[in-house]
Amino acid sequence: MEKELLATLLSWASTLSGYPAPDTPPEIAWRSHEFFVEHVCNGRECRAVGWYNDEDIIYIDERFRDKEGPEVTSLYVHELVHFLQHHSGRYDSHSCSDASAREREALAVQNEYLLRLSASVARFWTVDEVTCKYE
Repeated sequence: MEKELLATLLSWASTLSGYPAPDTPPEIAWRSHEFFVEHVCNGRECRAVGWYNDEDIIYIDERFRDKEGPEVTSLYVHELVHFLQHHSGRYDSHSCSDASAREREALAVQNEYLLRLSASVARFWTVDEVTCKYE
């Protein structure tokens, strides 16, 4: 992903979430669907296509690597919100209730981004129930 686009999407995530953006953006890495099944969904088939690992890396399903459009950029905004949440210290990364709250907040920002960008193309994202391995 181009630095300029990442900076723009980080600005959207920061503005819509209210979290300040750190000076250094996260790394973006693309992975296969199997990576998400293993790391996000505890080995069960799922619809996960993005994941922030709380270590300044955002993983995006490689199927989105060369795609463009509001739905794709909204996926990055969603994961960037998780990056901002982590750096804010507001949530406990090892709490199931906080994991659910983080996901709801990121989804709300993603959908607001889509509305502001172009209501005519907005397809609201939903997420599966958060898989929690902490409690």
